[in-house]
Amino acid sequence: MTAEKAGKEKDLTIEKKILRRLAAELNLELKYVSQVVALLDEGNTIPFIARYRKEVSGGMTDEKLRLLTEKLTLHRNLEKRREDICRLLAEQEALTPEIEAAIQNAANVTALEDIYRPFRPKKRTRATRAKEKGLEPLAQLIMAGETDPEQAAPDFIDPEKEVFTVEDALGGARDIIAEMIADEPQLRPQLRSLILTEGIITSKVRPAEEKRDEKGTYAMYYDFAEPCWKIQPHRILALNRGEREDFLQVKIAAPEEEILQRLKEFYIRADHQDNSRHQLLEAIADSWKRLLYPSLEREIRSELTQKAEEQALKVFQENLKSLLLIAPVRGKRILAIDPGLRTGCKIACVDETGKLLETAVIFPTPPRNDQVNSARIVLALLEKHNLNAIVIGNGTGGRATEAFIAALLKKEKIDLEYTVVNEAGASVYSASALGQAEFPALDVAERSAVSLARRLQDALAELVKIDPRSIGIGQYQHDVNQKELAATLDGVVESCVNQVGVDLNTASPALLSYVAGINKTVAANIVAYREKEGSFQSRAELKKVPRLGPATFQQCAGFLRIPAAANYLDRSAVHPESYATAKRLMALTGIEPTDLGKKELHLPPSRIKELAAALQVGEPTLQDILDEFVKPGRDPRDDLPPPVFRKGILQLEDLEEGMELQGVIRNVVDFGAFVDIGVHEDGLVHISELSSAYVRHPLDVVKVGDVVKVRVIAVDLQKKRISLSLKKAGGQP
Repeated sequence: MTAEKAGKEKDLTIEKKILRRLAAELNLELKYVSQVVALLDEGNTIPFIARYRKEVSGGMTDEKLRLLTEKLTLHRNLEKRREDICRLLAEQEALTPEIEAAIQNAANVTALEDIYRPFRPKKRTRATRAKEKGLEPLAQLIMAGETDPEQAAPDFIDPEKEVFTVEDALGGARDIIAEMIADEPQLRPQLRSLILTEGIITSKVRPAEEKRDEKGTYAMYYDFAEPCWKIQPHRILALNRGEREDFLQVKIAAPEEEILQRLKEFYIRADHQDNSRHQLLEAIADSWKRLLYPSLEREIRSELTQKAEEQALKVFQENLKSLLLIAPVRGKRILAIDPGLRTGCKIACVDETGKLLETAVIFPTPPRNDQVNSARIVLALLEKHNLNAIVIGNGTGGRATEAFIAALLKKEKIDLEYTVVNEAGASVYSASALGQAEFPALDVAERSAVSLARRLQDALAELVKIDPRSIGIGQYQHDVNQKELAATLDGVVESCVNQVGVDLNTASPALLSYVAGINKTVAANIVAYREKEGSFQSRAELKKVPRLGPATFQQCAGFLRIPAAANYLDRSAVHPESYATAKRLMALTGIEPTDLGKKELHLPPSRIKELAAALQVGEPTLQDILDEFVKPGRDPRDDLPPPVFRKGILQLEDLEEGMELQGVIRNVVDFGAFVDIGVHEDGLVHISELSSAYVRHPLDVVKVGDVVKVRVIAVDLQKKRISLSLKKAGGQP
């Protein structure tokens, strides 16, 4: 067998091992895991596999496929590291059969690094200097315990190597032993586990730093202690931030006595010579204090941080998904206001399609307080453009602007609703190259106003223009790994965009770039083609777009819709590869093109199975096609509750304990949910107030965008904090 062939067979064996592990970890059939991995390796996208390869994937959801992809990468990286360590040890001639077996059995990277640690090239340490002085044999004599080290030590005195005394020789030997103890691969996992289960993470306020923390952000951590196994992820991130900002001193208190006892039991035998025992005890104490404890503390804090970041990313994912899938408000002609004080409130009027009609500036808020002229401008715009909804941003001056609008509508007896929109990220879009390209003649605040109107009409289409990290959701977004955060949130946006589908003739380049298989270059080419040739009349026309080849067409075509297409299937989520099947299915079921969206289909499972066999297509694909016959191009967001519109206004001072109000969930974090109840400051429903039943995590009960009924349980006017409860307020209507 050639070396090349042997290498390929080895790689195949490793890949099979990875697939088996994935199937076991995710509780999936090995057949489907193997087929999905093959599809991924061929370059297929997750949305395409989830929607159009259900038979191959066993019906895995988008979320399951992303988890599989993440685990696949981790396992492949683990195998690569396993191979690298074997190679490095072989080069050092240190790869024994026992070590190689341990490497092959290591379940994770941490276990691998524990094995490799004694052999890893080190910087010059006290131990390496002692070895250079020829003291390693003395260290081995002490470890063996059969000889009195004080009698053996004079043989190692060598002034040329700066070993002048017996104590110099013994001290150097102890340094070598201390490093051996710290690197022992059998001990480190035990001690790490012991600290995680019995250790206490503590924090103290740094001397003279308490005054700097004027807002009391870290007050609860000034004298804090909690078991490592119990501490909540958001507290880990808070401690890390407080430490990074020099407010807190964070430590892990380890069960030192038990650890030292374990070390003694591991290294000291009953038959050890007394002086050897004494030297070992000193080396153990030094190793723990100087090497083991600092190293293990770093590793454990890193592990806790990693888990906390993973939890934070999950919260970000769920919040972003809920925000992007908020029900669109269709058919509204909107007057949008980006509030301001000194520079005034910028107004943008848009029609039902989001097209900009006109902009204006009003000054109803301090310092000008010109409410007369502001009212005249607003009333004129409402009448001129036949506007039927008002959107107000919740930024600086938003409270005063909302009061002005509410009073104006009441005074003029105008039956018009308004809503407050979270403007997080609007300024980022406004100042971006994309915002400037869309509206080169507008200033930053005017672009923000247009963005606010459009995010009410279609949050998904508008928010994709903004870096997901700037949308203002989740917790500690600047404290987690930014590369992982960006990749995770981009995956959520991609999932949402493809779940909803995109109108090929109106989608922006930003929106198109999230469609499966389409990158920014192809998205720009689609828009350029559209501007030059006019609206797309069919999906097949996509093949004329530069850089959009057959592979890209296959991935993206099913997610791009043409609502006015002559071919009814181009309006639906049916993939072009299934058009022939869909037409045959219509013939077999008696469905006419004119019946699409009007005629209900209720086929029993036996009939679906029969049709699938006749058409030589999988049952999931057949069912998806039938669903499209009933609701072609259906937007899943239409089933969700619409945003809350208001006609009146409350102030923080109006709130009273026991008052019940309707609100909207704006953000969900580990410790609760923030609710907009119309008083500018969001109220907090602590996790303990979300339900009378036990709540493991707030996301199990609520999500961003939920309309809820809350009860006020406390108001702190000085700190502008509102405490709310869902327990006795009926919760979600």
